[in-house]
Amino acid sequence: MNASEDPHRARAENWLTQQAAALAGLGWSVDPASLTAASSDASFRRYFRISGQRGSQSQYLILMDAPPDKESIGPFIKIASLLRQAKVNAPNVWLHDADQGFLLCDDFGATTYAAAIESRQHDAAACTPLYRDAHQALVRFQHFSLQQPSACEVAGLAAYDRNKMLQEMQLFDQWFLVHHRPVGLSAPDREMLIKTYDLILDACQAQPVALVHRDYHSRNLMLTEHSNPGILDFQDAVLGPISYDLVSLLRDAYIEWPEEVQLDWAIDYWERARKAKLPIAQDFSDFWRDFEWMGLQRQLKVLGIFCRLNVRDGKPNYLNDIPRVLRAAISTCRRYQGLGPLAKLLERCV
Repeated sequence: MNASEDPHRARAENWLTQQAAALAGLGWSVDPASLTAASSDASFRRYFRISGQRGSQSQYLILMDAPPDKESIGPFIKIASLLRQAKVNAPNVWLHDADQGFLLCDDFGATTYAAAIESRQHDAAACTPLYRDAHQALVRFQHFSLQQPSACEVAGLAAYDRNKMLQEMQLFDQWFLVHHRPVGLSAPDREMLIKTYDLILDACQAQPVALVHRDYHSRNLMLTEHSNPGILDFQDAVLGPISYDLVSLLRDAYIEWPEEVQLDWAIDYWERARKAKLPIAQDFSDFWRDFEWMGLQRQLKVLGIFCRLNVRDGKPNYLNDIPRVLRAAISTCRRYQGLGPLAKLLERCV
């Protein structure tokens, strides 16, 4: 689709043309006509790839188009800077225009972890180096956030508090149980959900707090030649439970690994975290319990969000991932005292 057929692309081309002098001052020249769609995501953002020249090198850049009436690019800019201070591979932001919602940044290429895992035929041994790199980057930015709380304050990181986590879990009964698997909840069912949410929140809120990316998974990590992985989609980062991002990674909503593989990789992260003196449980079994309860909070949230994306936003593809998320939630509920009633409710939804 050319610019005349796509008003978003036409706007983007016009903006790039207007930025020619500013880009030249940064050593860049770009060709607005080379703009091509790169991707979209679950939000209102769109991404374009553009060819550029810096010095003698030809490189691509990514142009983010984030409608300012829908969301601000400010958090992306601040948290990108924070992550780069932590010495992990977040994109450098070259230009931005908050009024029009445009942001020009480094391009990490087109190979997501999800694509790399598929190309390796979901072979755990072949994928282990990817996960070790992701663990090391995770430990690095968690450690930085604990050592440099003032930097987190400057970046505007909010607390991932009890009320926010509860609102997220309630998406499960507001969307999943209403629109996807209509389950008539009795008064005892509703009372059970209230009590179970409290149990989950108690477990999650008892964990040490660090920088949380919130979507640290295979579609937001890019396979890069240097400083792997490239980290994207971090604009919703918060300060919250330290196990959250590992849950996002190992209990990915889009890729399912056998539990023995998850355990091996969780141990790798846990050992790195202990070596870095992060405040995690010193006994791995305690850490694993933290991981699983945190995972249940996230899985309930994701079940609600995927249904909302279908019903409200017309994005039905996410429904294909619901069985995977549901399996993980049921598996955890069956293992821990106090979660049996939720397991039975979830089993009614299969």
